Amino acid sequence: MGIIPMAGPRLRFLTDPGEFLAVAGDYLAADPVLSTVVTTVAHRQLSQRAEGISQPDRNWWLVISDDSGAVVGAGMRTAPYAPYPPFLLPMPDDAAVALAHALHARDEETLAINGALPAVDLCAAELTRLGGGHVQVTQHTRLHELGELVWPTPVPGGLVAATADDVELATEWFGALMGDADEQAGRPRGTSAHEVPDRAEMLRRIHAGRLWFWVDDTGERVHLTGANPPSFGVARVGPVYTPPAQRGRGWASNAVAEVSRRIQAEGARVCLFTDQANPTSNKIYAALGYRPVVDMANLTIVR
Repeated sequence: MGIIPMAGPRLRFLTDPGEFLAVAGDYLAADPVLSTVVTTVAHRQLSQRAEGISQPDRNWWLVISDDSGAVVGAGMRTAPYAPYPPFLLPMPDDAAVALAHALHARDEETLAINGALPAVDLCAAELTRLGGGHVQVTQHTRLHELGELVWPTPVPGGLVAATADDVELATEWFGALMGDADEQAGRPRGTSAHEVPDRAEMLRRIHAGRLWFWVDDTGERVHLTGANPPSFGVARVGPVYTPPAQRGRGWASNAVAEVSRRIQAEGARVCLFTDQANPTSNKIYAALGYRPVVDMANLTIVR
């Protein structure tokens, strides 16, 4: 897509995740927990390209460099759901403002933006100055990394890998996840846009062995936990979902603990995101040994 010339930081838009990783890989690998969302998606889309799965033309990857050519920031626009929010990693303040100008100059409608603070705040504010509207916070999120795992009180049953026979249930629970999370956080259901993988993508995740159910002692599936494959030595847990009728019984704590143990046993670091407005999930993960790393935000632009 080309380079945006400017004094100070330089913005380079790319369409190939492989080229993006080649240019920004060292920068991303220097803080692989912080960059987990971007690196996970980049590696996933690189694998999909190798399988012949095309990506929408709207997708881009962003590398920000300083005057010396060193990479000082990164981002992407790859969300498969409307309004297709860009995701930004930390970057210099003037680069966040310059990104807003670049999006405006490209006539690229941007009605939401997610990621690191203060970059998303600065970019969104400049977008409203250029195009009108006002900024609303949809969700405050917090990235955590697991230190020493603390085992929860054991519960009956155990963790089992999802199979192709589970694809309908997994898809149903993926679809319910964010609406339930909105309600738990005191937001209207449907406030937070999110991805629900189609059947083919869900099957790919199941076949990759990164989706599990907690099964109780009667054989019923009572909880779902997923995890992304490691990127630069870091694996991110999620989604984590317990249906309303099964909550408060310890399924989530035990499932996340066991998935986290398995990831650490593979030699990877473990991280996950929480919704800051959901005290239950934050309490559960803190009790397991997860510690805050950085706060992020999902913003919308209302026009």
